[in-house]
Amino acid sequence: MTRFASLADLRAACLDLPGGHLEAAAQVAGREATLTKPPRSLGRLEQAVAWLSLWQGASPPRLDKVEILVFAGNHGVTAQSVSAYPAEVTGQMVANFAAGGAAINQLARIAQAELRVMPLLLDKPTADFTIAPAMSEAEFLDAVSSGYEAVPPETDLVVLGEMGIGNTTAASAISAALFGGGAERFAGYGTGLDDSGLTRKREAIDQALVRHDTILGDPLLATAALGGRELAAIFGACLAARHRRIPVLLDGFVCTAAVAPLFKLRPDALDHALSGHVSAEAGHRLLLQELNLDPLLDLGMRLGEGSGAAVAVLLLRAALACHTGMATFEEAQVSGKES
Repeated sequence: MTRFASLADLRAACLDLPGGHLEAAAQVAGREATLTKPPRSLGRLEQAVAWLSLWQGASPPRLDKVEILVFAGNHGVTAQSVSAYPAEVTGQMVANFAAGGAAINQLARIAQAELRVMPLLLDKPTADFTIAPAMSEAEFLDAVSSGYEAVPPETDLVVLGEMGIGNTTAASAISAALFGGGAERFAGYGTGLDDSGLTRKREAIDQALVRHDTILGDPLLATAALGGRELAAIFGACLAARHRRIPVLLDGFVCTAAVAPLFKLRPDALDHALSGHVSAEAGHRLLLQELNLDPLLDLGMRLGEGSGAAVAVLLLRAALACHTGMATFEEAQVSGKES
């Protein structure tokens, strides 16, 4: 078990990161060059297989054990009327996940992935970050540790998702704290706010940025002050996956904001992660650009739950099927490209 005892311990863990397996990726590239197709004609499908191999250290890579981890948390900032839905919806949706009635249940099934949903103290929302830090250092470290411990070591791919009424407000606040531009740059309509609701949301974020201004230069302190337990757990899970050399698929805006502090601490910290999709939430595309992440899909989705990333698992399965199932030029007795 890994429990981070202090911010110093966590910071050290964020800076001490292993690299990928270059030899395995080179073996994948070598096989790709022999398959019955023009070089690089499958585009990002080829790149995706090489990326899987780089982090799994296997050629060919595997997708036998895919884990979708959905973390759920409640936010005190909902007291500022920043969401179109009441906070109790978080717990109700967790129950819906357990009953198999949500979109992510259906997508996990067809993606042949194991879905695990982990609620984090739903009866104890974070503090309203317009008046106090969302989490104390101890609360933040506990949530990060919970996410870290949730990642099984023997996993081929981790897919990260979330559920939490008010968490696009937290994600926007973290994004603005890390990359500037204030609430107007990153805050959108979320789950269906009207214009007046969006105004309240942006005012709450800007108020929080002013209140916590003195600590915003530290990505960890900023995340504790402006985030939520589910975002902290996603951060921890992404860090654990890097330490264990497990590739990660990120879902939408909230997931991306949750792992952005890793990038600010070390620019190559997200090399083991791909963006499953770009969501319709206003700030997501901007945040992906800041993190140098190119999403696999653009479907106009904005559900959360890990849903967009779960769809992207199907794309990775297609990529792997081509890599392992196609014949080589020699096997098919097809003439190769003339030199």
